[in-house]
Amino acid sequence: MSDYDNLEHILPVGPLKIAALEGCRSFGETVDSYLVKTRIESKQKYPSLATVPGYIEDTYLLDCACPRFGSGEGKGQIHDSVRGADLYILVDVCNYSLTYSLCGYENHMSPDNHFQDLKRIISAANGKAKRISVVMPFLYEGRQHKRSKRESLDCSLALQELVDMGVSNIITFDAHDPRVQNAIPLSGFDSFMATYQFLKALADTVEDFRIDNDHLMVVSPDEGAMSRAVYFSSILGVDMGMFYKRRDYSTVVNGRNPIVAHEFLGDSVEGKDVIVVDDMISSGDSMLDVAKQIKNRGAKRVFVCTTFGLFTDGFAKFDEYYEKGYITKVVTTNLNYRNPELFTKPYYAEADMTRFLAMIIEYLNHDVTLSKLESPTDKINDFLGTMREIEQGL
Repeated sequence: MSDYDNLEHILPVGPLKIAALEGCRSFGETVDSYLVKTRIESKQKYPSLATVPGYIEDTYLLDCACPRFGSGEGKGQIHDSVRGADLYILVDVCNYSLTYSLCGYENHMSPDNHFQDLKRIISAANGKAKRISVVMPFLYEGRQHKRSKRESLDCSLALQELVDMGVSNIITFDAHDPRVQNAIPLSGFDSFMATYQFLKALADTVEDFRIDNDHLMVVSPDEGAMSRAVYFSSILGVDMGMFYKRRDYSTVVNGRNPIVAHEFLGDSVEGKDVIVVDDMISSGDSMLDVAKQIKNRGAKRVFVCTTFGLFTDGFAKFDEYYEKGYITKVVTTNLNYRNPELFTKPYYAEADMTRFLAMIIEYLNHDVTLSKLESPTDKINDFLGTMREIEQGL
């Protein structure tokens, strides 16, 4: 994992500490296990680092909690020392499975509740930790990233609030619009993509997966996902297509203009496997409509790849479309909470991001450039080279 040059001469910013909030505790434990293993293995390669206080530990996880009073109010608690530490706080604002008691009623945790707990832990650590970084895979209020008429700019306000509280770096994945970082231009903000992990998950779970222009095509489900699709298709050397949403601007349903139709722009998909790539599945209606239209245009198989699988309306429609052959695979990362029922679905595949996040934290702790991690081009090219060798029987 620590494959950068002269690591032994790059001392950590401070002793590494990870505060994984309850909503992503198991995810944080897996990231921690990678870090522990890597640093133990580094003793032989970089013996000087083993002498750095706090560098090699049995765990880097802090004992922290956000208990609540009967009224629903809460507080943040850190039961370990963080003085002088390089602290990373992990939070999953999409974990709706957690509940708390509010005057005798059971309430499910909302993104607002998780964000408030994040601020509580920052408050408990501030003034003691040497540096605080927030790892928020699903960017809080990231979908409310721009203003239309008189609206709040929730994401920008949230980022500014974190920076005002002393946060130095904000780490997220596949931000809905990375330009929200303009709200905090003097602070660290990094948005990472899961392109390599999607590719690996498809290669591991799909039979006869061929990556060439005759057998594969990448499609963007709308204009917002164009940059993702352009990168994916360019690095794989395959054609790209795009759908754009035609909306009925005369009516508003659930706070938005309903989609009338998806119009396709691009070459023929007939006989090809098609990867549809986007940042998230919310209800999934838009993605499923795109998959159906692609299949009706003669595509061989449709693979849906999204960073965040929210599935806010459940899985019934996905089950139906899988049975009808409109979708073959749905790939999401493990960066957010997913309903356990999803793991029983024959069409589901997981893109594991724990090792990648452990690598990001390792790099940041040593203040090493993240440029290699932000652009996985070399890694994908190596993977494609390996696949071609396997196909040729070398």
